[in-house]
Amino acid sequence: MPRSHYDVVIAGAGHNGLVAAAYLARAGRSVLVLERLGHVGGLAVSARAFPGVDARLSRYSYLVSLLPTKIVKDLGLRLDLRRRRFASYTPAGDTGLLVDNEDAARTAASFESVTGGRHDLAAWERFYGMTAHVARQVAPTLLEPLRGRTALREVVGDDEAWRDLFERPIGEVVDERFTDDTVRGVVLTDALIGTFADTATDLLANRCFLYHVIGDGTGDWNVPVGGMGAVTAELAEAARRHGAEIRTGAEVLAVDPDTGEATFDDGAQHAVTAGKVLANLPPAVLARLLGETPERPEGAQLKINMVLSRLPRLRDPAVDPAEAFSGTFHINESRDQLAVAYAQAAAGKVPDLPPAEVYCHSLTDPSILGRQLREAGAHTMTLFGLHMPARLFTDPSAKREALARTLASIDSVLAEPIEDCLLRAPSGEPCLEAKTPLDLEREAGLPGGHIFHHDLSWPYGEEGEEGGHGARPAQWGVETVHERVLLCGAGARRGGGVSGIPGHNAAMAVLGRV
Repeated sequence: MPRSHYDVVIAGAGHNGLVAAAYLARAGRSVLVLERLGHVGGLAVSARAFPGVDARLSRYSYLVSLLPTKIVKDLGLRLDLRRRRFASYTPAGDTGLLVDNEDAARTAASFESVTGGRHDLAAWERFYGMTAHVARQVAPTLLEPLRGRTALREVVGDDEAWRDLFERPIGEVVDERFTDDTVRGVVLTDALIGTFADTATDLLANRCFLYHVIGDGTGDWNVPVGGMGAVTAELAEAARRHGAEIRTGAEVLAVDPDTGEATFDDGAQHAVTAGKVLANLPPAVLARLLGETPERPEGAQLKINMVLSRLPRLRDPAVDPAEAFSGTFHINESRDQLAVAYAQAAAGKVPDLPPAEVYCHSLTDPSILGRQLREAGAHTMTLFGLHMPARLFTDPSAKREALARTLASIDSVLAEPIEDCLLRAPSGEPCLEAKTPLDLEREAGLPGGHIFHHDLSWPYGEEGEEGGHGARPAQWGVETVHERVLLCGAGARRGGGVSGIPGHNAAMAVLGRV
């Protein structure tokens, strides 16, 4: 042990912990980052998931939206985040709704083909004009001290936008603004990623929606060249460059909030003390380390990673599969289909026709494939299934059922079975893996498999709100009841997603920035 005391000890080397470490080390603080796994990056990593197949998959998290340009510039990160030309494609019978970011006329024609008129296109333009305004106003505040609700409403400066995005259920708003069931569903999916909620009644869906449309002031979901592992590798390099010490294979076992002592095991048990301990961990895990009673969050997604020998054929001859799969490809995600799936999952049943969405990272970034795979026309495909809460998977057979029904759901909107397009590994096995919430709990230590660590919070503090669990003012939204202990992960206020925002804010809280 080279030293026994640091200014800051950070538990967890996921992207937020690395952001905090880089900022603090750059400011001259001594920083030790302790990571349980044998690598940095947490769930924002790339991996060769299938033996003998040269494809680096973003195995868990897969796109970048919330990472602010300010953090990239502050830390001197060398990243290539590519914008996707095609925002989305949604099959509808033998045609489909294509949203082309660079061809407004083609998008308009697609809307008219699917909806039978121009009403929903005009409503779409008005609605996303409103969300763009909110994004521009709110995004900068995420890297500032926490505002109260009234103050953030003043920042938004649009009473209609505030009512429709912050106060009324998003499902109610979407039903009012749009007439076509397919279009309604496309909008609503952003309210359900990793979130189990009834969009017609539950404002939790609004919180999820906000974080999906305000990222970096644009809401764009960009493809990280080299995969998610390239993002966290660059963050780790920035932290080390400024002098942070990062130890992998070092699991934090306990934290003493009074002394700042962190006990960890890297093959032998050690203890270090710190002026501040930053927890890049789910709040439930932090509670356990503090000897407190943890909460029990619940994740709600099915993640499927695939490598394809070729792209599947579409029913729609007017759209090239390379266009449809380079953006978000929606599968049985109309408003009514989402509602049926939610009701079935809430009743404890795997949905009959699971809603899901896929995209092919390699269409935008072929660098994640080896040369032979690229030349053969192979592609990666990532699927994110909605309304798959952890409660469904207590029976081991449920995963097989969920996978089978999800593959059938994909097949129902394609011109051929997806399984006919799967690449085979040298072993003969198809290149497909599925991750339920309970898999994420077991493999990644996420309680309940919740990808946001717990339910997302509003990007403001309630009037008179106290920090953390109620003991101190929430200046940055990272405070806990313990003065020495701060949250710096997705479970902090304004956390969730690959953003680095909680890491930045925890660092600013340590540095006393206001």
